[in-house]
Amino acid sequence: MSGTRTKTGPVGMAVLAVLAAMSTIQFGASLAKGMFPAVGAQGATALRLAFAALILLAVWRPWRTKLTGRELRVVMVYGAALGVMNLTFYLALERIPLGIAVAIEFTGPLAVALLATRRALDFVWALLAVAGILLILPLSEASQALDPVGVVLALVAGMCWALYILFGQRAGAAVHGGTATSLGMVTAALLAFPFGVAHAGRELLNVSLWPVALGVAVLSSALPYSLEMIALKALPTRTFGILMSLEPALAALAGLLFLREQLTVLQWVAIGCVILASAGSAATSRPAAAS
Repeated sequence: MSGTRTKTGPVGMAVLAVLAAMSTIQFGASLAKGMFPAVGAQGATALRLAFAALILLAVWRPWRTKLTGRELRVVMVYGAALGVMNLTFYLALERIPLGIAVAIEFTGPLAVALLATRRALDFVWALLAVAGILLILPLSEASQALDPVGVVLALVAGMCWALYILFGQRAGAAVHGGTATSLGMVTAALLAFPFGVAHAGRELLNVSLWPVALGVAVLSSALPYSLEMIALKALPTRTFGILMSLEPALAALAGLLFLREQLTVLQWVAIGCVILASAGSAATSRPAAAS
């Protein structure tokens, strides 16, 4: 009995950690959207990434690691993908609801997972994801209210998320994970900051906004990354992927509760298609090695 309790406890805590990580990310996105009237999506991105970079620099102190030119280039490309992903996602949030933006962006990592296999079943998940995106696109009367520019920006963010995953794997393999993450975040902040300055100017120096920006950085970066690392130690990758598939639904709920963003029935169905495609892909994925 005691062995069962010991084994079940960490798994239950890991599940709670994943759910908490996804919830904090969406709460952070809701907070960030509240900053848009003051500094715009560009300024919110710049402040969020700057504070996140400072936090990660303090934690990992990457200056203690000497990198080769090749390693530095890999990390910079990874950071550039991270910066463009955040910038385009926040620009999309200016135009479309949070739940819709996350559902569209989620197609990036889903595409990475599906393109890595050649099974017929994965073709089904791909079709389901495509069906969800087609339902979201402003092609029918039910979705005409969606801003097409916002949809395109969310798609670009999804593409950058896919690149972030691919280059993040390379950066993690070439450099210690903490060093790669912190230097990647610095690169992302340096990339986004000129856009923030061009749009918001001196308003970025408004110290009354800094506590909110720090909160967004913690909720959207430092805290969820830490919680996910804890979860991955106790959960199989497949289980972790299935749980992460719930993120578009949590984003839609966060948009409803914190931003008063109402979605149509068709848009909820579209989000459901993306969730089912992601969860199905994770549930039927083959393990990397036999246990």
